[in-house]
Amino acid sequence: MVKQMRVLIIKTSALGDVVHSLPVIDYLHQVSPGIEIDWVVEQAFRPVLEHNPRISMIHGVCFKKWKKQPFSAETRDAVRKTIRTLRSRRYDLVFDLQGNIKSGLITRLSGCADRIGFSRESVRESLNLWCTTRHVPFRPEDDHVTGRYLRLVSVPFGRDYHSMTLSARIVTTAEEDAAAAAFMATLPDGLVFLFQPGTTWPTKLWREDAWIELGRLVHSRFPGATILLNWGSDGEKQDAQRIAAAVGGSIRLLPWLSIAELIPLIRMTDLVVGGDTGPVYIAAALGTPTVSFYRATDARLYRPFGNRNVVLQSPLPCSACGLRKCERDEQCRGSIAVADVLAGIEQVLA
Repeated sequence: MVKQMRVLIIKTSALGDVVHSLPVIDYLHQVSPGIEIDWVVEQAFRPVLEHNPRISMIHGVCFKKWKKQPFSAETRDAVRKTIRTLRSRRYDLVFDLQGNIKSGLITRLSGCADRIGFSRESVRESLNLWCTTRHVPFRPEDDHVTGRYLRLVSVPFGRDYHSMTLSARIVTTAEEDAAAAAFMATLPDGLVFLFQPGTTWPTKLWREDAWIELGRLVHSRFPGATILLNWGSDGEKQDAQRIAAAVGGSIRLLPWLSIAELIPLIRMTDLVVGGDTGPVYIAAALGTPTVSFYRATDARLYRPFGNRNVVLQSPLPCSACGLRKCERDEQCRGSIAVADVLAGIEQVLA
């Protein structure tokens, strides 16, 4: 009996980056039918991968928790168990799609002899280079982050991903779908929009008054539509409450939802609006139309794939700067016009 190839993907975070990396699963199964794929991911983002029948095993890690208590018995036991499990799987290949020190350590400790990662020009932290055995440079045509992940995993197989039709897949359970459907049944008839005002970087946010104006225009342009406001922290909840109060009409603040609860709800909405943030990329992977805007990050590199997505880049010459804080933050927020976002909504719904 011929042993099937077994590989390990290391892409632990963040939420949007994990979603961007999903097409590597389809690629690997097309070039090596029957391949076994394991994945190392932050436990919080596990729902993006869970229930996917093309993934053999998910190794959940909790780096944030372990970092806070590095010498606790619980942390030591969890790390030892993870290493033992990884080594017991006897991988033929390990792909480090993260490129930092933490992912490098997992790569090295996996026990695999063939460990593939980014080249010096692309790696996030240079010490990662000591943990991989092959370093893959990007090509000019790898102009999207997903393409860069695909370039890395394509090296052992010699097949360029550009010639292939690849998809991202997020699987939910019947119970999760039923819970989302029960919630959607409480909404009035009409289109359902999901607004995602919050995100991790201040330089990815939009103006609060812009969200309010957009909400009012959506109600005017699409009578009977319902707007859902998603949030992920106390600060984001307070922002969403102010937006909801100012917009009025059929707008609802969602309860706090786990990623597993949010995914099927996004699948059932008609459109998602947000910045460079995970729920936008989840929506695109599920086939839900999106309108997204980019300020500190580059839309060309991170845009959602598909024909039903509109992206807007700040027109300032310094946009896509990569800064988390900037003295021109207010000016940059103002450079994303409400009219342009509304036009994007009309375009994808036409």
